[in-house]
Amino acid sequence: MSGPGRTSVPRTPGAGTADLLDASALSTSYDWGYSSEDTYPGRTVAFERARVLGGCSSHNGCAAIWGARTDYDSWGIAGWATDDLLPHFQAAMRAFRVFTPDDITPFQAECIEAARAVGIAVTDDLNDLDEHEAIGISPVNIVDGVRYNAAFAFLDRSKLTIVGDAPVERILFDGTRATGVVAAGREYRAERVVLAGGTYESPAILLRSDIGPQGRLLDLRVGENLHGHPAYVVGFAGGPQLERAHAERTTWTPEEQSIAKLRSSHCEEAFDLHLYPIGGPHPQDPSAWRWEMPVACMTPRSRGSVTFKPDGTPKIDHAYLTDPHDLDVLADGVERMREIAAKMPRVGPELGDRPTGDALKDAIRRGVEHYYHPVGTCALGTVLNDNGAVIGAENLYVADCSIIPTIPRANTNVPAAAIGLRVAEALLAR
Repeated sequence: MSGPGRTSVPRTPGAGTADLLDASALSTSYDWGYSSEDTYPGRTVAFERARVLGGCSSHNGCAAIWGARTDYDSWGIAGWATDDLLPHFQAAMRAFRVFTPDDITPFQAECIEAARAVGIAVTDDLNDLDEHEAIGISPVNIVDGVRYNAAFAFLDRSKLTIVGDAPVERILFDGTRATGVVAAGREYRAERVVLAGGTYESPAILLRSDIGPQGRLLDLRVGENLHGHPAYVVGFAGGPQLERAHAERTTWTPEEQSIAKLRSSHCEEAFDLHLYPIGGPHPQDPSAWRWEMPVACMTPRSRGSVTFKPDGTPKIDHAYLTDPHDLDVLADGVERMREIAAKMPRVGPELGDRPTGDALKDAIRRGVEHYYHPVGTCALGTVLNDNGAVIGAENLYVADCSIIPTIPRANTNVPAAAIGLRVAEALLAR
């Protein structure tokens, strides 16, 4: 995402606090504060999204994963097949790197070797779109330990005028022609408007502008089709040998370094699971250790929605696990993960009561989390045409993960950049 020869990390205003720059763990500052609210009985699930320049690339785990060829080909949208997007994926990878085997932690190394021991291939390229079951070291957008976010990659090179602390309230129109926006109580006029507020905010802006189901300006399916990768996290006891091995390391390493692409017994094509081990000192308590093996369903069928509350802020209902397929895939994923963990000599027993069968499914329902990848609320084909333009409007576009009709088997870090590049290409062609 940077130009050739770039060796230093710029400091874009608004993205300069220590935790935003430190790529060793997820950042939580400058968060929008979204959550499940009352949609999960007895608990609240945080839906973290970054309220800062660079968006979630300023908060994320930096995994630069593409998915599978079938992901994009299956959309059936002209100009959005895998071969159309490949140049944009490649253009988005200029400032990414892959850790070497010497970089990774003892815990991550044991995960990889344990996967090999149970017959899973070890790959040098997790972005081989035609390799469907493998484990490897993840490519990352990290430069010298710094999270190299999209603001560094794109805005520092632009001639844009950036207005901070000015959330967009609604879009201005002349008939159905977008003429600007209202932000922080002030009108900004423009020849064209491109929303890039993300899967929660872009639909909220459209809805507040009377574009949506039964909208007074345009009747479109805005806010529908919300989905993401549901996840379930299993923790394991450590041990003095593993903790000592980590404590003796002198090189900088993040807590997330490897990803496995796995198949459940319900897999229909490519793969349907991610295993993404997390290990090391706990970011909130460096004196404590955590060894976790989260699994995520990469082919979710459950669909939720984004609407808005009386105050105009998004109301988010992911409706995780409402389709039983997703629960079945996660339950299979836990069993596959346990098979791998059993081959890790310095990892202790699973924490908790180790449920199986229906008890495991009950535990997943109670503990489902999200893998930080919401998509779909301004989907190509139903809300947008194949150039990212809002159907029925003039000069109004969306360029973020809300436009994805069906989620890819990937972290949405690189797909988000590719979408921006693809929509920009279409606008420049016009």
